[in-house]
Formats: sequence, C-alpha cells, structure tokens
Amino acid sequence: MKRKAKAVGIIPARWGSTRFPGKPLYLIGNKPLLRHVWERCRRAKSLDSVIIATDDMRIAKAAFSWGAEVAMTSKKHQSGTDRIAEVARHAAHYGIIINIQGDEPLIEPRLLDRMVETLRSNPKMDIVTAAHPFSNQAEAASPHQVKVIVDHDDNALYFSRYAIPFPRNRSLPIKYLRHQGVYGFRRKALLDFVKWKPSSLERAESLEQLRALENGVKVHVLLTNHGSPGVDTPADAKALERKLARAKRVEAAVSAAVNRKSQQKRRPSKR
Repeated sequence: MKRKAKAVGIIPARWGSTRFPGKPLYLIGNKPLLRHVWERCRRAKSLDSVIIATDDMRIAKAAFSWGAEVAMTSKKHQSGTDRIAEVARHAAHYGIIINIQGDEPLIEPRLLDRMVETLRSNPKMDIVTAAHPFSNQAEAASPHQVKVIVDHDDNALYFSRYAIPFPRNRSLPIKYLRHQGVYGFRRKALLDFVKWKPSSLERAESLEQLRALENGVKVHVLLTNHGSPGVDTPADAKALERKLARAKRVEAAVSAAVNRKSQQKRRPSKR
C-alpha cells in the first residue's frame, strides 16, 4: 500500500508592513493575530505539522512561548512564497506544502484538509487554491479584492484585480469569485515556482499566482460557500475583535441556556 504524502502547513510571518507594522503580534482578544491563525491551522486533521516561518526574533520568541514550531528564514525574501520555499527546501520529508496567510485568523481548518486531500488523491495536480462567491457584488469592483475565473474542471483561467468577466450583457447574472490567498503545493512544484522569474502578467497585476499560469501550470480552485476575512489594517483588526467578542457572547448565552435546561431536567418533580 502506497504511503500518503506527509503534509505541512507553513505560515510566513514578517514584522515589516507599510500599512500595519508588527501585525503578526497585534493583540486581538488578548491573543496575537498570528496565534489565532496558528491555532486554527492546528485543528486541521490532515496536516502533519504546522510551522511559522519568520525572519524576526520578536515573532519567533512569541511563537515559541505558545508552543509553535518556528523556522528562521532569510531577510531577503520578497514574498511569503519565497519564505515557505526556503523551509520546504530543508524539509524533504514533506511532499505537500500548504501556504497559509498569517493574517487570516478565521481560516477554515476543513479547507486546509480539503487542499491536502485533493493533492493526495490527484497525483497529477501540482497547485490548489480556493475561491468563493462575493457576498456583496459591489466588492468585485475593488482592486483590493482579487477575482478568479475557472473552467468546467474548476481550474483557474485567470486571476485579476479587475472584475472579470466583463458584463457586456448586463441583463445576464454574473457570479464573481473572490480568490482566497491560501495555496497547496506539491513540493517540487513549489521549488520550481520560486526559480521562475516574475512573469509579465504577474508584474502587471501584482499577483504572483499568474506566474504559474504563464508557465503552463494548472492551478485548481476549490470552491467554497464563503471565505475568511484578512486583516490588512488596524481598523480590520478592531472590526475582527468586535466580531469575535459578539461570537463569544452568543456562545456564552447558548451555553448558559443549555445548562439551565439541564438543571431543570435534574430537579425532582413535586408530588
């Protein structure tokens, strides 16, 4: 019986950010943003390991303190993909590498499992990612939201910051798909990817996934009902904190109601 390829989730994390310096350690609900992401990844059943890849000792020390496995990487990397490739290069026992954004604290563990399972069951597939319909069609017009269109086999035809496809016939409904920046790579595909020079389409759109398409590599897109919001600014972090606080209050109220009902059932009936 053929052994399953081992899978690792790698979370690239850097301190420097033009809009949000120190973002990985920003506290949300008294817990660093990066720790929220790491804990969600740890719930994925198909990942054999979860590693935080960073070039900053502040991030490394914090991650060590909550028990995370950390890989120190070069400061010269231009992207998170380059950073995880350095880790993968020294970890040949992992055949599948999942690149997880360090600013998506609500990443779905089940999505990570789907990515691993898809690569394990399709040996000819090299790269997978994810997308979901926009909840608000107006957001599709924003250049900050990356769109993707797929073929009948759910392979990516193109990624763009532009709202694709163009609605020439405005009477026809269009289902715009928001790309979620999480990727699953077969190890060789990842190491090949970072060797290629940035492509012309990649430079035009500032989207590195277009490098794979221009080099003839198919990118399979897993379609989901909804995605997880990223944290790009301090305002995003505040909004997420309020959302988590509301969810916690609801959870507490439900738990209290269940406890009351249980206590009522245990009370002896009066005769």
